Amino acid sequence: MALIFALSAMPSDDVDRGALYFLTRKLLHLAEYALLLVLWWRALRTKLTTRLALAVAFAITVAYAATDELHQRYVDGRVGTPVDVAIDAAGAAGAAWLIMRRRGERGEEPD
Repeated sequence: MALIFALSAMPSDDVDRGALYFLTRKLLHLAEYALLLVLWWRALRTKLTTRLALAVAFAITVAYAATDELHQRYVDGRVGTPVDVAIDAAGAAGAAWLIMRRRGERGEEPD
């Protein structure tokens, strides 16, 4: 979370780098918030059921995405948008789906 905060605090130079750069940045958003969900889930699953750990991890991840976008509103050249929160939430949801699917394939009870 500290790394995400540090990256979000970097000012933007407002140079248009094209659609590929934009797409790459959005895909990185998906990946970083998917990873954040996985890390929170791994920490929480030692004390909670799988489903509850995923739900709490998802809530933490999306809440952090929202606060990160709010933070970006105060950084030169950056903007915080609800669309980016939705992209981040999609990354977290995708990771949660993969966790549940993998556990199901291994025959583990989802709790």
